[in-house]
Amino acid sequence: MANTPPSSDCGLDFVLHQPIRTQIVAYLIGRSEATFTELKRTLQVSDGNLESHLKKLIAARYVATRKDSSNPRQQTVYSLTRSGESALRDYVANLQKMLGLGAKVRGGRSSAARGKLAWNP
Repeated sequence: MANTPPSSDCGLDFVLHQPIRTQIVAYLIGRSEATFTELKRTLQVSDGNLESHLKKLIAARYVATRKDSSNPRQQTVYSLTRSGESALRDYVANLQKMLGLGAKVRGGRSSAARGKLAWNP
């Protein structure tokens, strides 16, 4: 069985429970893939900070890399893995549970069903 990253008592994944890493994974789920430069520009972080967070996501097997040499300057391209996508979905679901968005509310619909903080890419 594959190693799964540790999580807190309430089920929050320690790897994703860091704002920059959550932003990286969320960005990649919407873009499919991105270069280091694109991530740096979008997230407005330093090279070292981004590299450190990407290493943790790669070690957790949430992000994969490939080299793109279609331009004169070879670049690393990052993409979200299936386990990374699954981890983000679980992370968001656990946050919603903590916020009570999965519970029934007056009228028989949950807050998530009414569109409050619902996320279902």
